[in-house]
Amino acid sequence: MNDVKPIYKSLNILLLLLTLFVTICGICSFNTVHTYNAVNQYGETIKMWGAGIYAHDSYFKAPIFIGSDFTILIFVIPMATLTFIKARKTQSVEYFIRSFGMFCLLLYYSASLAFGVTYNYLHLAYIALFSLCFFGVWLMLVELHTLEVRRGKVCLYPFTKGMKIFLLIAGISLFVAWLPDIIASIVNKTSLDLIEVYTTEITYVLDMGIISPLMFITYHQIKHGKFIGYVLVRMIFKICMIIGIMLPMQSVFQMLAGVSIPIPALITKVLIFVLLAVFAAFFEYRLKCETKYVEGII
Repeated sequence: MNDVKPIYKSLNILLLLLTLFVTICGICSFNTVHTYNAVNQYGETIKMWGAGIYAHDSYFKAPIFIGSDFTILIFVIPMATLTFIKARKTQSVEYFIRSFGMFCLLLYYSASLAFGVTYNYLHLAYIALFSLCFFGVWLMLVELHTLEVRRGKVCLYPFTKGMKIFLLIAGISLFVAWLPDIIASIVNKTSLDLIEVYTTEITYVLDMGIISPLMFITYHQIKHGKFIGYVLVRMIFKICMIIGIMLPMQSVFQMLAGVSIPIPALITKVLIFVLLAVFAAFFEYRLKCETKYVEGII
């Protein structure tokens, strides 16, 4: 671990600075007076945002992006900063795991920007942020796996029935939230209802293609006593908690922009994730309190 400390220090600083820059640019784009109409590839007339880095994004999606930027700036960056400082000072397994969770969270955010936002002048910044997060996650995952191989037993922790149920329900919920939209479009031979000027819905890809399967993989790993399973479940709880904050923030910015959100959509696409976040926060707190590390230093 000592040989790679400078790498993590540099990664942490670059990650925080780049995320700070990207989020501030995003939030400064909240301006509703520059809208215009455009015809998309499906022949539909779409209202466009028209301001800042999201000028060429739809009026419906731009406030969602800005809500994400706001959440990352206000909640995630301060949390990540404190975590990275603690990890550097203590060199403990606990804070290394927390740092891994922050990198994974920002990987999800950067992937949403790099693949989901219409091309703009921050595209190179999005690529750089995604690259930092991607390689940071894999470097840390390799380090944690090596730790397990070297020590054998790294920690003792409770994996309760409630946590098992949470992972299963959360994994299924991601399909419940997004799959009906896709099935309806396939049956009706149309595009997605809110595809607007985009070619795909990145949230569907990330949630159903990566996050949901990862929850079932994590369940399997923990069931067989793998330390990596513990690392992954801590990360999943962290992401669920932040998503539970981010979705209401996105809805708030949509309302501030005058976008009407149907009640059923709020229930299926916001309330479900808020409830999951509450349970995730409870389980995360319990794990932190009851985990016993065999050795405290990496």
